[in-house]
Amino acid sequence: MKSLLELQQGDELVQPEWMQVSQSDINQFADATGDHQWIHLDKEKCAKESPFKTTIAHGFLTASLMPKAFSQVVGASERIASTINYGIDMLRFLSPVSSDDSVRYKFTVKEIAQKSSGLLYKVEASCEIKSSGDLALVGTFLMLAVVTS
Repeated sequence: MKSLLELQQGDELVQPEWMQVSQSDINQFADATGDHQWIHLDKEKCAKESPFKTTIAHGFLTASLMPKAFSQVVGASERIASTINYGIDMLRFLSPVSSDDSVRYKFTVKEIAQKSSGLLYKVEASCEIKSSGDLALVGTFLMLAVVTS
């Protein structure tokens, strides 16, 4: 497994294991963000009224799984003091992730730029839904690796 510092533009990395998104995960995310919309929490109402017939994960919950997924495809480096979330250039939610379904990420390194405080990585990510094969999201995430001498 390559470390972040060994990655090059064009490298593709696929998360090896699927991650289940449980109803408990969805409930905890709702509590953390204050987004208690019924489409995420009320299974009975969803069965009757939602086009998805079950509760679905918040789009931002799915996006928030990206760092965990990335850590499963990139090895550690003693030369990196910290890795900082630098933002998102683009993010689109394409398909909902149903409660108790699983997802996995694919990453493509699009650009690596030298900054005064470290290396800025622009990484395109897509998140696949296990049950359907559809993409839950696509986005371009930025992370800054603060490198020690």
